[in-house]
Amino acid sequence: MTTLEAIVLGIVQGLTEFLPVSSSGHLQIAKELMGVQLTDNLSFDVALHAATVLSTLVVLRSEVARLFRGFFSLHYNDDMAYVFKILLSMIPIGVVGLLFKERINEMLSSPYILLIVGCMLLLTAALLAFTYFYKPRQKERISYRDAFIIGIAQACAAMPGLSRSGSTIATGLLLGNRRQSVAQFSFLMVLLPIIGETLLEIAGGDFAGAGRIGLLPLAAGFVSAFAVGCLACKFMIGIVKRGKLIWFAAYCALVGLVAVGSWIF
Repeated sequence: MTTLEAIVLGIVQGLTEFLPVSSSGHLQIAKELMGVQLTDNLSFDVALHAATVLSTLVVLRSEVARLFRGFFSLHYNDDMAYVFKILLSMIPIGVVGLLFKERINEMLSSPYILLIVGCMLLLTAALLAFTYFYKPRQKERISYRDAFIIGIAQACAAMPGLSRSGSTIATGLLLGNRRQSVAQFSFLMVLLPIIGETLLEIAGGDFAGAGRIGLLPLAAGFVSAFAVGCLACKFMIGIVKRGKLIWFAAYCALVGLVAVGSWIF
């Protein structure tokens, strides 16, 4: 993989991590289009996800700082409860990561990856479209029950092509939560799982495969993913507030059909 290819993949990751269009699916499509072959897809993808985690921390730094202070206060408060909800939402993705990590890595290298990505993008489109037409009564705050269900949606989005932000935001909206609250919760709930996965990769020596990728391409991909991610995070929060997810449903349907068609033909 060249440095230019890594930068392009970083831009794809940074842009699509926060948009409800599946960053993992678009990464695989981009790799196929550019003919990029990696011996360890998961390590490179985790590095790019770590970059977008850093961009989330930068964009939502005031919220993260407030939650951090509230969690370590001496009495139970709304911020502490919010952190507990985030921790609860992490359980499903933690189970998936422990039990199915190798299978997911194998899937990313499968000759059927475009078919899988296409089908999951079509599922993402259906979920976003349903969210647009279904209007439940809105709640004041996300409950512990809702947090766990949103966490299940995040775990399901481990499937390449099924958008994580799209699944979690749509699930939160279908449960009756407010748009801004769901968007912020969706972006914050992924921080610890990605940070944990990155640390496990480093501790386990799994980033030894990065040497085969090359330090310069890896760094270039990381920087481009971070820079674009900062812009996309701000943009997506505004989009969710205005309720314009139906356009992403149409986009996911189009790309999903193209991906399936390219595999068939």
